[in-house]
Amino acid sequence: MLQSALFISYLLLSLALLCALVRLVRGPTLPDRVVALELMASLTVAFIGVYALSNDRTAFLDVAMVLALTAFLTAVGFARYLEKGGHRGDQ
Repeated sequence: MLQSALFISYLLLSLALLCALVRLVRGPTLPDRVVALELMASLTVAFIGVYALSNDRTAFLDVAMVLALTAFLTAVGFARYLEKGGHRGDQ
């Protein structure tokens, strides 16, 4: 049962990653691309979590936490950039 749930998790995460990649490429504005990139980072954290669960390796959870914190700081940095009047691409 666990193996089938892990397989379905990998499948759905892969599909979501593909959809986020399409949004990253198509845009059309810079904020759309950044949100897609943040989603891809979150999905990568989920991939790492599922991998850690499937292989019983808890060390990968530390990697997932570092990636999640880095993605959060990137989102904060981008929000500050836009707040200060950075190029949005939709004007």
